[in-house]
Amino acid sequence: MKIKGIGAIVTGAGSGMGMATARMLAQAGARVAFLDINEVGIRAAAAEAGGIALPCNVADPKSLENAIANAISAVGPARILVTCAGVGRMEPLIGRDNAEAYSQMVDTVMVNLIGTLNAVRLVANDLARRPPLEDGSRGAMIMVASGAAFDGVPQSVPYTASKGAVVSMTLALAREFGDLGIRVNTISPGAFDTPMIKAAPKEAWDAIRSTTPYPKRPGVPEEFAALALHICENEFMNGSVLRLDGAHRTGYFSNG
Repeated sequence: MKIKGIGAIVTGAGSGMGMATARMLAQAGARVAFLDINEVGIRAAAAEAGGIALPCNVADPKSLENAIANAISAVGPARILVTCAGVGRMEPLIGRDNAEAYSQMVDTVMVNLIGTLNAVRLVANDLARRPPLEDGSRGAMIMVASGAAFDGVPQSVPYTASKGAVVSMTLALAREFGDLGIRVNTISPGAFDTPMIKAAPKEAWDAIRSTTPYPKRPGVPEEFAALALHICENEFMNGSVLRLDGAHRTGYFSNG
């Protein structure tokens, strides 16, 4: 797929990997809609990149539907969709107030899973009615999972469940959309230097560095963005989940 001149939507574009991806797509010549609940972040980033900022809560169906409709009106058919919007929480299932635990559990799944799947649904519905590009394709979608989906990180079960579901639906979506010429892939990042995990204690960062074979550091958002662009451009990449983590694997650790 040639990126120059086509429309793109990036959710979670107000910071971190989403912002880096939206910026890199814009630099490659795409017309990019920056979607995020962080209105300040997307307005600054979109203004700098020449994109359009659309405040949006992906867990709110009406908010997401309106934002995607407005994005398509502004940038044209969204031939590229990257769903970076997400929340990451370390939250034990037991030993907490039941009402708070349930609320956070539902919110995590709503943002990470339902928000992702709904964005895919809305964009795919629009693309299905659009004529294909010259190469016969209609678009490329990239979802975001996590190493937690594979490594069973304790005290992150709702997060792990939401990301595991993203992994499991990748091939199903690629097969469902295959006859339409819509490719679906997932990037599964490890620890990245983003606002979501900057608050982690120094001990956690030291552990990541010591258990990552190479390079011994967290990833940087531009590395995620570069992989996203390659997936968009590589027409034969479809139905795949790609780990981007420096070969890091989270081992077991006691809750005590």
